[in-house]
Amino acid sequence: MKIRFGVGLAGETAPDALPGIVDRLEELGIDSLWFSELVYSNAVDPFVGMAYSLARTTRLKVGTSVVVLPGRHPVLVAKQLASLAALAPKRVLPVFGLRSAIATERDLFVVPEGKRAAVFDESLRLLRAALQPDGGPFDGEFFTVSSPEVQPRLARPLDIWLGGSAPAGLRRIGRLADGWLGSFVTPDEARQAVQLIQESAAEAGRQIEADHFGINLAVSEGGLGEDLVAAVRSRRPDVDPADLVADGWPSLHRLIDEFTAAGLSKFVVRPAGGGDLDAFVETFAAELLPREN
Repeated sequence: MKIRFGVGLAGETAPDALPGIVDRLEELGIDSLWFSELVYSNAVDPFVGMAYSLARTTRLKVGTSVVVLPGRHPVLVAKQLASLAALAPKRVLPVFGLRSAIATERDLFVVPEGKRAAVFDESLRLLRAALQPDGGPFDGEFFTVSSPEVQPRLARPLDIWLGGSAPAGLRRIGRLADGWLGSFVTPDEARQAVQLIQESAAEAGRQIEADHFGINLAVSEGGLGEDLVAAVRSRRPDVDPADLVADGWPSLHRLIDEFTAAGLSKFVVRPAGGGDLDAFVETFAAELLPREN
């Protein structure tokens, strides 16, 4: 499997820092840059950030880690993705999620009460139909579209990955998606997730490619401070924070080894707790580029 490493932007990365980061990633030959959906923050919108980065580079891939699909019209999302992929073939890596991890942003993605999972499933079906030629009319519970196919038509299908870690979400990946980008899971949990996804895909008569499993990881270069530990425990109180966030680069290498053994081959690595992003990128390149194959 191809082992690849991408840089995840920290949540408070200022827009005026993006040009230098993008240029340096391209110069260093780093595989990819990932944008998170953080509406009430200084972060650039993921679709805007992807478009800007693709226009500025010729090799760098860009991805979302992750953006919320339920609450957006899937045909409009398909149009954005098709446009980006036509402008930069093989460099667009969309990853979608069920809902925002930030409670204050969840009300921005409006779906019928109690129907978010069902809307997500139907949205994924419609999104894929809109990206395929001659999909025909779509008539679902939440969306009715007489002619969902968008243009420009893509020379090759666009892979759609999902985040999430709940069993229902992992089964959704097996049924409807092309890959998984996890986060806040341990290596052992990741191994079980890969197994469940593959089993669900087989039950649906599908197959997820072996190198389409990845993980978001954070590395702290200044130790796991109290604020960072508290933030991690607020999401996973049942797990030692050191099993989810790397305390320095040697710890990150250990986690990467364990996740690789669990069947993962794609890694989005971001700095934890802020710090100098330019310095992080240089260390990232020195530490992780030699590990790619």
